[in-house]
Amino acid sequence: MILNESKLKRLIALFEQSDLDELEIQSRWRGLRLRLARNRAGAAVTQVPVPTVVHQPAPSSAAAPVDANAAPPAEPAEEGAGDGLHSVNSPMVGTFYEAASPDDAPFVQAGDQVKPGQTLCIVEAMKIMNEIEADVGGEVVEVLAGNGDPVEYNQPLVRIRPA
Repeated sequence: MILNESKLKRLIALFEQSDLDELEIQSRWRGLRLRLARNRAGAAVTQVPVPTVVHQPAPSSAAAPVDANAAPPAEPAEEGAGDGLHSVNSPMVGTFYEAASPDDAPFVQAGDQVKPGQTLCIVEAMKIMNEIEADVGGEVVEVLAGNGDPVEYNQPLVRIRPA
C-alpha cells in the first residue's frame, strides 16, 4: 500500500465518518504501519516502520529480516505471568485460523517445537490474512484460540515455554 497525502487525507476522513474507535493497517511489503484511533482531540495518526515479513507458501529455512526500530513484542498476559511461559498475543482484532486452509494441518499444536519467526497461526482482519509468527523459540504449551474464533487486540493466542 502506497500512501500519498491525498489518500491519507481521504482515509482519515472516512475514519472520522465511521463508528470505528480504532483502525490499524499494515503493509508487509512496504514496511508501513498506520494506526488511527479516536481520542478526545479527534483522531491520532501514527506511522512507524515494521519488520518486513516474507510470505512463502512452502516452509523455508530463510528467516524474515528484523527491523531494529520495530515495536517490542507485547508483554505476556497477567494470568499465568509467573509460570515462565511466553504469550504470543494478537496484534489486531480479527478471526483466528490454525492453518492456511481448512484442508491443511495446523501450523502448530501443543508439544511442537518452534523457532523465532515460525508461523503459529493466521489472524484475518478486513479480508487480509496476517501470519502471526513466534517471537521466541521453544515448546508450544497451549493454543488458546479455536479455529474460526473471533479474537481481540492483545488477546493471548499461543503460549510457549522458551527454550
